[in-house]
Amino acid sequence: MAAEQTLATKDWFQGTADAVRKNMVHYGTEQPDAFLILSGDHLYRMDYRDILKFHMEKKADVTIATVPVHKKDVSGFGIMQINAGAQIIAFREKPSPTERIRDFVIPETIRRIFKVKGKEELYLASMGVYIFEPKALKAALAGNEADFGKEVIPKAIGKFNVYGYVFNDYWRDIGTIRSYYDVNIELTKPNPPFSFLSSQGRLFTRSRFLPPSRIINANFSNAVMTEGCYLDGVHVEDSIIGLRSYILKGSVIRKSVVIGNDFYELDKPKGQPALGIGKNCQIEHAILDKNVRIGNNVSISNKEKIEEKDGENYYIRDGIVIIPKGAVVRDGTKI
Repeated sequence: MAAEQTLATKDWFQGTADAVRKNMVHYGTEQPDAFLILSGDHLYRMDYRDILKFHMEKKADVTIATVPVHKKDVSGFGIMQINAGAQIIAFREKPSPTERIRDFVIPETIRRIFKVKGKEELYLASMGVYIFEPKALKAALAGNEADFGKEVIPKAIGKFNVYGYVFNDYWRDIGTIRSYYDVNIELTKPNPPFSFLSSQGRLFTRSRFLPPSRIINANFSNAVMTEGCYLDGVHVEDSIIGLRSYILKGSVIRKSVVIGNDFYELDKPKGQPALGIGKNCQIEHAILDKNVRIGNNVSISNKEKIEEKDGENYYIRDGIVIIPKGAVVRDGTKI
């Protein structure tokens, strides 16, 4: 449900917990057995019936889906201390790799139950997937805490019976520019760790009924391309080419995410480049949002390796050049 302003509150969502709290009014006529709360900025494939069965067997008030991570990665997550019965007894928010967190190592009993492979020390990071009993959720949201991971979950561990379900498969958080970029580029590899072409847990998208993509004298190496595109004489390498992308002769796209366009353009507006990417452009290590207009002979490569910058019609974050939605980049521009 989209954020809304009501007579009870005029502010927008302040965090994940606040979003659920504000939407609880819409569930007032329901009598659910449990609430399954999911994050929208992750890539994974899970059968939620498994975690729900675990939740019911443990008679838990709250169940948190967790994923094993190495110690070098713990600083990016909230990690859980779990006992041999899978009950979560402590929480630590983004500890540094130098902190003493030996008590948070996954117990051998839990590793055997959830078939966690390997012998190295592993820790449990929250996936941002939760199951709440209705009474527990109501009590947990009774305050004004804005975020589940940082505020609600740590308090719930000391108040409710909280259990950890270990998800032992591919999972990536794509909530930052760097992670979003890295995961997309990872999907272009010949044998990506996550495949959309699976008979189990099939993934669906909205049907757009677009024509097939038209490719003329193009060269592709490790690319993912969607429908409705027009590519004429281009070279694409380790990149994502999104819906209705329009790329002209001589352009080279390397290690980039081209999100595409919302519409086809029949007549080019005066004084502006056409929708898409023009001739003889060099695009590397970039994310091009929807409906951008890239002129001819444009170079986007961040050769100076700048980490952070706000420029005219572009941003650089973590060394990745971002061309925002609807931006216009004139002929001959170098970024």
